Amino acid sequence: MSSAQPALRPYLPEDAAVTAAIFVAAIEQLTADDYSEEQQEAWASAADDDAKFAARLAGQLTLIATLESMPVGFASLKGPDHIDMLYVHPDYVGRGAAATLIDALEKLAGARGTLVLTVDASDNAAEFFAKRGYVAKQRNTVSINGEWLANTTMTKSLADAAAPGASS
Repeated sequence: MSSAQPALRPYLPEDAAVTAAIFVAAIEQLTADDYSEEQQEAWASAADDDAKFAARLAGQLTLIATLESMPVGFASLKGPDHIDMLYVHPDYVGRGAAATLIDALEKLAGARGTLVLTVDASDNAAEFFAKRGYVAKQRNTVSINGEWLANTTMTKSLADAAAPGASS
């Protein structure tokens, strides 16, 4: 395997199928410790309607992470301040794609004047966001296709990082 760093590019309409496949694979292979099979199936069903899934990503600021030109992950920013989706294919977890995607969304949101980013992090993603400075604000339960799934609303202040003289 190469040690290449992930590259980023904008989401394109032809990415619909590959992003749906990454979404489903990530849910099926990375969330079993936190969610039941029924919960995983309900969650992954968001990709069942190709056109609806593609429209969701096309309607947001969506970035694709690639390794050697192959899409391996994606992230989307809904509105100016909410990370809607962050998914990396299980075969590429730990290779920097998620961090690269979130760094880029944080920079883009900050450049647009966003002071605080929010994310409703799945239980398996909460630690990733916490390590990046996101703070848990509240636990949520959401109903998807008759299954209840828990997540955590987390926030990160971008103002601190952008303030003159701020240290990290």
